[in-house]
Amino acid sequence: MYFCIMKDIEIIRDFYLNYTVKVDNVRKYIGRPLTLSEKILYAHLYDVNQLKIYQKGEDYVNFRPDRVAMQDATAQMALLQFMNAGREKSAVPATVHCDHLIQADAGAEYDIAKAIGANREVYDFLRVVSNKYGIGFWKPGAGIIHQVVLENYAFPGGMMVGTDSHTPNAGGLGMIAIGVGGADAVDVMNGMEWELKMPELIGVRLTGRLNGWASPKDIILKLAGILTVKGATNSIVEYFGEGASSLSATGKATVCNMGAEIGATTSIFPFDENIAEYLRRTGREEVALMAENLASYLQPDPEVTVTPSKYYDRIIEIDLSSLEPYINGPFTPDAAVPISGFAAKVIENDYPYKMEAGLIGSCTNSSYQDLSRAASVARQAVDDNIPVAASLIINPGSEQIRYTAERDGLIVAFESAGALIMANACGPCIGQWKRHINSDEDNTRRNSIVTSFNRNFAKRADGNPNTHAFVASPELTMAMTIAGDLRFNPLTDMLKTADGREVKLKAPQGEVFPPQGFDVEDNGYIAPTGTGAEKVSINPHSERLQLLQPFPPADDNNLQKMTLLIKVEGKCTTDHISMAGVWLRFRGHLENISDNMLMGAVNAFNGKTNSVFNWLTGNYEAVSAVAKQYKARQISSIVVAEENYGEGSSREHAAMEPRFLNVKVILAKSFARIHETNLKKQGMLAITFINKNDYDKIKEPDLISIDIGNFVSGQPLIVTLFHADGVEESFPVNHSYNEQQIQWFKAGSALRNKQ
Repeated sequence: MYFCIMKDIEIIRDFYLNYTVKVDNVRKYIGRPLTLSEKILYAHLYDVNQLKIYQKGEDYVNFRPDRVAMQDATAQMALLQFMNAGREKSAVPATVHCDHLIQADAGAEYDIAKAIGANREVYDFLRVVSNKYGIGFWKPGAGIIHQVVLENYAFPGGMMVGTDSHTPNAGGLGMIAIGVGGADAVDVMNGMEWELKMPELIGVRLTGRLNGWASPKDIILKLAGILTVKGATNSIVEYFGEGASSLSATGKATVCNMGAEIGATTSIFPFDENIAEYLRRTGREEVALMAENLASYLQPDPEVTVTPSKYYDRIIEIDLSSLEPYINGPFTPDAAVPISGFAAKVIENDYPYKMEAGLIGSCTNSSYQDLSRAASVARQAVDDNIPVAASLIINPGSEQIRYTAERDGLIVAFESAGALIMANACGPCIGQWKRHINSDEDNTRRNSIVTSFNRNFAKRADGNPNTHAFVASPELTMAMTIAGDLRFNPLTDMLKTADGREVKLKAPQGEVFPPQGFDVEDNGYIAPTGTGAEKVSINPHSERLQLLQPFPPADDNNLQKMTLLIKVEGKCTTDHISMAGVWLRFRGHLENISDNMLMGAVNAFNGKTNSVFNWLTGNYEAVSAVAKQYKARQISSIVVAEENYGEGSSREHAAMEPRFLNVKVILAKSFARIHETNLKKQGMLAITFINKNDYDKIKEPDLISIDIGNFVSGQPLIVTLFHADGVEESFPVNHSYNEQQIQWFKAGSALRNKQ
């Protein structure tokens, strides 16, 4: 029987050897009981001599993460930056996972072969660079980064950064795992301190036990409705209570994964027997034993769970016993509705009630347990001869999951219900879906889909702005796919069989672990064997890869009378700033991918996307086209935006593209955490309105100046507007730069400041 081999076991042994001593010292120094998050954070201080009581939400802290994970789309830019750092090997264990560049089209075998052919240059680059610098490499088809990390690398009490916003998935095994941009990953691989503002703590007490159709996914779907997409920004969500210990490790991971949708820095569960069992079942018996021997250090102190309001900044309680299944959407993952009220919402809002596709998988819900429960629903349709009304697509989480699921009959259960089994990759979840529609239909028609994914922004799955995407658990997605109708409630409604009988679906059943254990023939891993002497060559005429040139240092004059490039109206995620889908192919070529800059953002002055006024030509043109013309004439520009700018993916291209095209400043009502950090790392000025109504003062013809003569930590800056009628007006704006980050800005980027 095959088990995943635990990588880097010596590092974990050393970590546990010192972990308890560090936690004891911290508890003694602080003088009070500790939450789990505090134990792990303080145990990972970059310099133990920097131990002090850090103020949550205020103080920046330097940490020393244990490892780095990168997916292929973001790894390209991260490794291009790392190559400029002059280091021979990564200072910490690191891996690259090829999961983003595989398009979901005709099925796994065809799609992987096509991806290998189309992306050979990129895959070869990633493989060679990984080998050269001692980085593990997971081939195309090996699996989705977060499921592979959970199966092989995550361990209780550890700290990891990953160049993907859903890195917190590893919190399901009690690990502090945080999504970052490539520049942050480069710092960690360089052995340098990694900086993070000390997060606030949101405690979520789970009571009771899930039953019936309710699943772990419904916990985070409900919580998203409570906290909204930015309610946990700069916070760690820490779960506790008897309900938490009732969840499987992969169920915990699902909850932590989608914490990214509420803006959380990360999410985490305490160590328990379910986590220990998952470690054992995935071939990590030694890690499970070490964790069990110091279990109390991998949980909050008892006093914390008795009186949590004394230790968390906010407490939320969720009773699992009464939790309903939820469906969230469309167009935002925090539009939460329990299944009992969903049909009414569909009718009230005139959503297209015919469901055209159900998609199961993604990094959030592609474990064996997920597939097992969804397959039990699919079997009912087959056994009762119920026609499956919508198309069904399955993306397993890893080759180990797929191989085991096929052996155990789960794959054939889906195929019997009409499913198309896609590659072990992200696929439709990140816009890599070649959706087949009739030739007479355009890609703007109104339609509805249900997915077990994590995000449902407009255009994200298929590029259609009018695809109403709803997020649910795998089992509920399967039930809705059978019905093909958003108004269907499997808890109460009947379905008709092919011969006219009426039947009701039974609640899903499934196995947490495969009864015969996990198995696989080739898990897709390639260990580094290089000496460091390997040559990395990039064709200067390549359309896919481009060596990076350092950004220039800051110049005060460039912030005077900047041209307004775009004033963004409404939601502006990283998908709006730097779209995925077909643009993923340019993730290693900054110049080419900059052609998509802000093409999804809505211009506040005309209500259109990718249409801004060009003061050089007098015409409305694409955002990137205008920015390129300004850059060619050394004209600095500024972007103005609303709340939670940069929500969503960790992709640092959304920060690098404006920087490359001579945008100097992003002025927003508020920023998403990862994106604000990415802007700082790349030498951009990220500032926020003190009075959010000042957003309304900015007019299309304005020139805008920012005085950075007194750019110091904690002090506002002054913005001056030069209106076309000759009137000038000024107002203060905030920034969150500390003294080190100000030096990044002045040097041109964080990496350049450290060279």
